[in-house]
Amino acid sequence: MPDSVFFALTLASAVSAGLMAGIYFAFSSMVMPGLRRLQPGEAVRSMQAINVAVINPWFLAAFLGSAALALVSLIFSLVRWGEEEAIYLLIGGLLLIFGSIGLTRGYHIPRNNALALVDPDGQEAKERWETYDAEWTSWNHIRSIASLASAILFAAGLAAVE
Repeated sequence: MPDSVFFALTLASAVSAGLMAGIYFAFSSMVMPGLRRLQPGEAVRSMQAINVAVINPWFLAAFLGSAALALVSLIFSLVRWGEEEAIYLLIGGLLLIFGSIGLTRGYHIPRNNALALVDPDGQEAKERWETYDAEWTSWNHIRSIASLASAILFAAGLAAVE
């Protein structure tokens, strides 16, 4: 495989992991604190709307594209095993797959789906929102950190080749 293909795909992996880190960071640092300023029913209604709006071509391309590029990085790590960059690509790919994609599919989506069933005007809205916010946001911090670490490791993999 030409080094230019390796470089381009590894750079794309770093950028896409960084993009995902930024999305998760924005949620943790702006969106969720903003929703906390609302009444619980309004916060539930708003998050329900966000969870519907996020299913769009732009976000899905970034999210699924980062997963695909992480898989490519894992393959590169095996093909280049023994080279200095291989360990960076391996750990970076695993962090993104498990820390971003895995947490989203296994933890965040089920909670989003459960929140979708909450009546924002119902009596349980306050308790459900407070639980959702605390748990969802805590694990969102982990997604952000894992994605950022992945981006850094992909960049380190590129630097190791030079």
